Amino acid sequence: MSENQAASKLPPSLSAQEWKLMDLLWAKSPQPAYDLIESLAPREKWHPNTIRTMLARLVGKGVVGIEPYKNLYLYSALQSREKYVAAESGSFLERVFGGALRPALLHFASRQRLSPEEVRELKRILDDNTDPKE
Repeated sequence: MSENQAASKLPPSLSAQEWKLMDLLWAKSPQPAYDLIESLAPREKWHPNTIRTMLARLVGKGVVGIEPYKNLYLYSALQSREKYVAAESGSFLERVFGGALRPALLHFASRQRLSPEEVRELKRILDDNTDPKE
């Protein structure tokens, strides 16, 4: 698969503001714009029209679906949070660490204390993903 083909499989990028809106839709879908506005407007200090514009943009990107229901529209996440986390983390790893996992793991592990349970889980993941040829 060429790099362009791989890139075409990635979901459209999200701004930091769009992530906040998507987090609500990933937690609960579908939702009317009113509920999203009630949650985001006071917390983020966003005008309701800003949220409606963002929803329209996300619908245009194919990230959010919209369907009429009675006298309102319901919005749903069309892409999973897991797909976005995978795409964003892969992009970050490539951009910041040249795609190299080792320096990324060392960077994060050396800057934050891990609980014994987190260390066990990390060891298990590393063991499960170790190339048996090495």
